[in-house]
Amino acid sequence: MSRERLYIYDTTLRDGQQTQGVQFSTPEKHQIAAVLDELGVDYIEGGWPGANPTDSEFFEAKPKLKARFTAFGMTKRAGRSADNDDVLAAVMNAGTGSVCLVGKSHDFHVETALGITLAENTENVAKSVEHIVASGREALFDAEHFFDGYKANPAYALEAVKAAYEAGARWVVLCDTNGGTMPSEIGAIVAAVIAAGIPGDHLGIHTHNDTENAVAGSLAAVEAGARQIQGTLNGLGERCGNANLTTLIPTLLLKEPYASQFDTGVSREALSGLVKASRLLDDILNRVPQRQAPYVGASAFAHKAGLHASAILKDPSTYEHIDPATVGNDRIIPMSNQAGQSNLRRRLAEAGLEVDKGNPALARILDVIKARESEGYTYDSAQASFELLARAELGQLPEFFEVKRYKVTVERRKNKYNRMVSLSEAVVVVKVDGEKKLSVSESMDETGSDRGPVNALAKALIKDLGRYSEVLADMRLVDFKVRITQGGTEAVTRVIIDSEDGQGRRWSTVGVSPNIVDASFDALCDAITWKLLRGEEAGS
Repeated sequence: MSRERLYIYDTTLRDGQQTQGVQFSTPEKHQIAAVLDELGVDYIEGGWPGANPTDSEFFEAKPKLKARFTAFGMTKRAGRSADNDDVLAAVMNAGTGSVCLVGKSHDFHVETALGITLAENTENVAKSVEHIVASGREALFDAEHFFDGYKANPAYALEAVKAAYEAGARWVVLCDTNGGTMPSEIGAIVAAVIAAGIPGDHLGIHTHNDTENAVAGSLAAVEAGARQIQGTLNGLGERCGNANLTTLIPTLLLKEPYASQFDTGVSREALSGLVKASRLLDDILNRVPQRQAPYVGASAFAHKAGLHASAILKDPSTYEHIDPATVGNDRIIPMSNQAGQSNLRRRLAEAGLEVDKGNPALARILDVIKARESEGYTYDSAQASFELLARAELGQLPEFFEVKRYKVTVERRKNKYNRMVSLSEAVVVVKVDGEKKLSVSESMDETGSDRGPVNALAKALIKDLGRYSEVLADMRLVDFKVRITQGGTEAVTRVIIDSEDGQGRRWSTVGVSPNIVDASFDALCDAITWKLLRGEEAGS
């Protein structure tokens, strides 16, 4: 059976920017476009030229892409020709080979939102698409609110999309703009559109995730015959987001019936960069990656339950639907109070600690883990702290430094602009190689912004650890998470710190205390100790 071509259309740079709190700079748009192109998507929608300065600047300095770079806009307005519509002109002047225009296909929106007749709207769609085609560009038409429109007035919804197709649109994209159409409905309506005369290899699908069905709805459309899928990286988008391409792409490449039926622009080799692409976007947005995201989340292949972990040791396919490396992810067997000795020995082996079966230290380690987790610690998300705990019980944890005392103060004061600002100052006294060392640091960064008391403590602690300072030079804190594990007067604070170094290693440590500063400092000490262990191993 011959395989059909399925086209991936990414709209992260335009629809993704509709996400509350998201605003890309022009350099960030270039970064994201490059990683999408490396992944192998067919279309990259850059934004709406003329709608804002950033988008206009981005189109003026177009990225060099293998993908089809696409400008987005709207159909011409009623009462003027396509040649004389300044909004349409701005999109055309962007000079992209592909142009996607959004237009109405729901009679309610035409008559109520636009305040024009259905015939006028149909003409706007047709004339706009004709204008694009006449200029030698590829035309795409996004039929806004199509599924709601079809359910309300199927004759008019079909009239609108047929007008675009007959005017020469390469793709007519059916949009579930409100995200409320069920996958079975989407499949049936796409089949009806094909039966009405628009071939599936000219139909696209654009779904929103308001009922958590965007991916399912997109797949239903493909099964019904649509051959273009629109979506965003990490499911960014207005309200609940758009169809998530980090879920759709691996599903299409790895799952049946799609894997055998379709070819896409994404190769198996490129698919191994999916986690990298997902994390890059989160880094740009300064967001913590969603741990339980399918395929790309840090917990997507984490096996905590003792029964599951034991089975994974024998054959990973017992509890994994794909090999994590296929999408650039890793398998994790976290340590927790549900762990058994076989799980523990495997995790120790991964940390370079070979412990014989039956070693009494194994039972001690499990007992300590269970006791500490009852106090609020968590080792399934703090693997580096687990390793240090295990090494201590095995007698294999060097004492690189000893903290003698520390102090942190937080001050509110006026700056030179007469504005109240915060400033934290930390003092740390440590003993290294028999010598006491006192370090002082404040929380102000190079831009003059306050980074908080934990940052001040981290800088002071790392500032002078004698012969170990060079090993720590490339270490930085990348995330700081705080949780209250008990309520009321017995409240306990749990802090998890994610650290990273210049070699790309990333590790997590945990601290627990009723005092947030103490909990943070404990996690910091673990983070530094783990890094020093890696440095010692590299030097041995």
